[in-house]
Amino acid sequence: MASGTGLINNEQMMSYNLLWDYPVCSIEIPERLSTSYEKLKYYGLVERCIPLSVREATEEEIMLVHSLDYIEAVKSTASMNIEELKTFSYNYNDVYFHPNSYLCAKMSLGATLQLVDAVMLSRVRNGMALVRPPGHHSQKSEACGFCVFNNVAIAANYAKKTYGTKRILIVDWDVHHGQGTQYTFEEDPSILYFSWHRYEHQQFWPNLKDSDYDVVGKGRGTGFNINIPWNKVGMGNADYLAAFLYVLLPMAYEFNPELILVSAGFDSAIGDPEGEMCATPECFAHLTQLLMPLANGKLCVVLEGGYNLRSLSESVCMTVRALLGDPVPPLVGQMVPCISAIETIQNVRAVHQQYWNFLKYHDSVFSKDSNTKKLNLGIEEGNPESNDASNAEEKKLTMISEVNQDFDEFMDSHMKKVLVLAPPARTALVGCGEKLTKLDQCLQVEEKKITLEEVGILISGGDCAHLKDENLLLSLGKIFPLIDKITKREVRNGVVVSPTLSSGAFAARYSTTVGASKVLLLLLGEADIPTDVKDDEKILVMQIYGKQDVKRQSNYYIPICWKEHNELDGDLLYALFGFILPLAYEHQPELVILTVGSNIGIQAVTLAHLTHLLQVLSEGRILVISQASDLVETLISSLLGDPTSAVRPFVLKQENALVLVKLRQELKQHWKLLQNSIN
Repeated sequence: MASGTGLINNEQMMSYNLLWDYPVCSIEIPERLSTSYEKLKYYGLVERCIPLSVREATEEEIMLVHSLDYIEAVKSTASMNIEELKTFSYNYNDVYFHPNSYLCAKMSLGATLQLVDAVMLSRVRNGMALVRPPGHHSQKSEACGFCVFNNVAIAANYAKKTYGTKRILIVDWDVHHGQGTQYTFEEDPSILYFSWHRYEHQQFWPNLKDSDYDVVGKGRGTGFNINIPWNKVGMGNADYLAAFLYVLLPMAYEFNPELILVSAGFDSAIGDPEGEMCATPECFAHLTQLLMPLANGKLCVVLEGGYNLRSLSESVCMTVRALLGDPVPPLVGQMVPCISAIETIQNVRAVHQQYWNFLKYHDSVFSKDSNTKKLNLGIEEGNPESNDASNAEEKKLTMISEVNQDFDEFMDSHMKKVLVLAPPARTALVGCGEKLTKLDQCLQVEEKKITLEEVGILISGGDCAHLKDENLLLSLGKIFPLIDKITKREVRNGVVVSPTLSSGAFAARYSTTVGASKVLLLLLGEADIPTDVKDDEKILVMQIYGKQDVKRQSNYYIPICWKEHNELDGDLLYALFGFILPLAYEHQPELVILTVGSNIGIQAVTLAHLTHLLQVLSEGRILVISQASDLVETLISSLLGDPTSAVRPFVLKQENALVLVKLRQELKQHWKLLQNSIN
């Protein structure tokens, strides 16, 4: 099994710079690499990574995307003087050349391919390549936007040719549209390309109609090109998260990639002069961790843009922390996407709906205008949902102004809040048996005797009937000591086997008495929940089971009563991205409790993905209570951060999907991150 995070950095890629006055290119400087690497060293991250060597790419490799004539033209710059370099550079759009540009471009591409080799050959699990020049704007015969050779596009074709990789996901979170990558693969169904980018109705560079949401690919590649055009500045953590949850992740899971390549441009982070966005560095740790369960963990992150050195370096470090498996800090700010982001997401989902099963069922099924292809949406007067999103937009624009006044001071304060330490132990077990293969990687916690009186004080007298179950007290004797360890940050997460699912509700109530201000309780299976837990707004309860007569009693106890109960893997993933995670992110729990019943119609591999993805919450503090002992091995492996196998092909059931659509309609006025459309 592959382990470790690869890191590629080489000073030679800093050996070119702008040699004349050319303001549009003045922000692309060698310090982009040196500052990022020094910050990685400052946080002690370099020594935790596996260093990978750098080589020059060959002409044959470059020709996987670029023409020979173009390669020869770039090669000729090595012998040019400054005036010749200026003339040559001005043949292209927003790019400059230096006598070392050709060498550095070959090194940048070679480093990217070295990372792909290391991941595909299981020398490392994942990794990051700090490279320049960047690549995603360059096309077959054209340099563009600081980019010479398209590193990620070539890497995708290289993986297909060298390793026979059949499905590759490219995630481009740079603030500029990677049109070079899009053009390379617009007719290729083996590449799913996702890009969000500042667009402003075609008023932002590269000012292309091809960057809009309705450009979805051509021919056999139709539906495999996803553009998220941001039409306003100030997009923040909630907006980026909404794009992942409502667009990228459902499509990525349906696509089922064998390799993920990230065009990691951090000009989409707060403080960057190009992007003017509000996403804070820890947001990129969340994005990275949300991708990691896919492709058996084969994830290659390749640097693109990023021009505020402080924002760039902190965001690079947060990304590497996630690759290493460190706990990700909670996202700051209101979890309310702005109105412009919601409009864009709804348009993208509508235009891709015909190509992806996961997008077939959404809020527009309850709208009179559900057949409208292009949705020209605006703020509706008196609509509280629209007003909330509008207020979020105004707050983010104010934040940009305040941050720009003294960015370093802001970042010093912010990073102190979000830098979290990993507990001494990652995963703990109580009473799970002695034959587990990963027992030596876990902390064993002793159970203790719990009295009726100790549990009785957690609930009111009317629910004391629960306490007559002797198995419940025995289970809580295992659960409470583990919760103590987690809340004291002595261990990050843990697993307990319990014959009764009701123990999850008591565990949630106990957690609020020992330090967890908010708890998420996710129940998979039937269990009676005490009224005190249902009424406690500190505890968000979501319960998936088959009773048809269970009514939602509050905004914090949400029964998901599915109509069909066989092979629920697709339904669970659909619920996770479109419902569970949005509510959970907005609730911001300090502990997640997942209870898993037996015979619930969900495969072990899907539960592994669920468990992995829930660790983006509450700094990874999650307690898993399993009714089935045969699931423990899978659950432990996921909690330890091991790569998860690909989910098997699944079917999304219309009746179950529409249950969630209806619930979202009912709840989105209270839970703002549920808004993925405006009706």
